[in-house]
Amino acid sequence: MNQYVLSIYQPDGEPPAPEILEPIVRDLDALTAELKESGAWVFTGGLFPASTATVLRLKDEDVLTTDGPYVEGKEHVGGFTVIQAADLDEALAWGRKLARAATLPVEVRPLRPDSR
Repeated sequence: MNQYVLSIYQPDGEPPAPEILEPIVRDLDALTAELKESGAWVFTGGLFPASTATVLRLKDEDVLTTDGPYVEGKEHVGGFTVIQAADLDEALAWGRKLARAATLPVEVRPLRPDSR
């Protein structure tokens, strides 16, 4: 089995109101349960806002530390799920379900076999 990272891109700013967010969380929990039942789920991680990120950058002999995300943008990775799938088509099918549940863009990217 190949492993894939399904990354959810969320807009920066305040989270949606509870009446909007609660059905999304419910759908995401249902999808996670479906992934686990199928054996495709490896693990899931939610991230704090990009504004909490710290970037370390090598400069000459020093490593500089700066606040904020590596790339400025209107949206950032808000969370991810690692799955195992037979091929890209199967991973994309899970990615479509995740995009529907999250109502946000999802990037599907294969994980290198030597990084497990």
